[in-house]
Amino acid sequence: MVVGPGLGYSSGVAGQAKVIGALVAFNAVLLVAGLGFGGEAVVGSGVRIGLVFDIGGLGDKSFNDAANAGLRRAQDELGVSVHAIEPGDGSDRASALRQLAAEGDDLVIAVGFIFTDDVKKLALEFPKTKFACIDYSGAPGEATAPNVAGLRFREHEGSFLVGAIAALTSKTQIVGFVGGMQIPLIRKFEAGYIAGVRHVCPTCQVLSAYAGTSPSAFADPVMGKELAASQYDRGADIVYHASGKTGAGVLQAARERQKLAIGVDSNQFHEAPCCVLTSMIKKVDLAVFKVIGSVLEGRFEAGVHEAGLAEDGVGFVLDDDNRAMIAHDIVTRVRGLAAEIIAGTLAVPAR
Repeated sequence: MVVGPGLGYSSGVAGQAKVIGALVAFNAVLLVAGLGFGGEAVVGSGVRIGLVFDIGGLGDKSFNDAANAGLRRAQDELGVSVHAIEPGDGSDRASALRQLAAEGDDLVIAVGFIFTDDVKKLALEFPKTKFACIDYSGAPGEATAPNVAGLRFREHEGSFLVGAIAALTSKTQIVGFVGGMQIPLIRKFEAGYIAGVRHVCPTCQVLSAYAGTSPSAFADPVMGKELAASQYDRGADIVYHASGKTGAGVLQAARERQKLAIGVDSNQFHEAPCCVLTSMIKKVDLAVFKVIGSVLEGRFEAGVHEAGLAEDGVGFVLDDDNRAMIAHDIVTRVRGLAAEIIAGTLAVPAR
């Protein structure tokens, strides 16, 4: 179960976690206007979808794998033709997007904020091709080219909830955070997490570290292990990561020290069943699937769109695998915090 407002959708991410309405009861809703995160997509063949993965590529059990799950679901359920590329390095990004557009793909999806400038440029070169960028760096509501949809998430809201879970579960009152590249996007994860910790435990200490300042910081498990191990050695008994494939090292450190960790983007329980307390889910798979559906239905909408708790774009995992690891009273309290965030009575900082 992914705890969030509820969308009636079973994610294609590891574990096939069921999404239920744990916070508020309402029918399936749109993630963003025009992108149809509710309703049924029209099945159609002959539509070509291209996708370029972020740094780290497939096998990260997190961000890229979530995007791939949405792409493959669209292939299976909607009958679209899909073409995915894993760029070898930064110089390959724009050429990979250009290749897909030049080949006539109807929609080209770029996975990751790092593609933002490339998408802006190529959208002008290929005005008949639609582009979508996950974690687009533009501001919510910002105007884009008429063939660009920027998809963003309020990661700080979901991170606030797992921060509260960490603080209420911690026995040492010291918890950690490991980020990938030190950029505003990952700072949102950290800021929300710290705010959640301090909201429920003002005396708790948060140790923070980043793997680097370049995109390779999302693909460095060795560094992730070193950073997490250092935090565990300094007294942290729970470490939350927002670091892509670097997070594999965080989970390895948790396994070796028999400490707890919190996964990100996808349900990462099965990467370390001993130690993953929960995961902060960011529904990239659903975003990919539904933006493809919007193209099939002829209702693709340009602009920058954002989803948080209210739109069921983020949440945390609570299912049969980890239910015994989180006390019932903690779950109840955190659900209450989520309801306050959705109602607008509890503000979560993004930096």
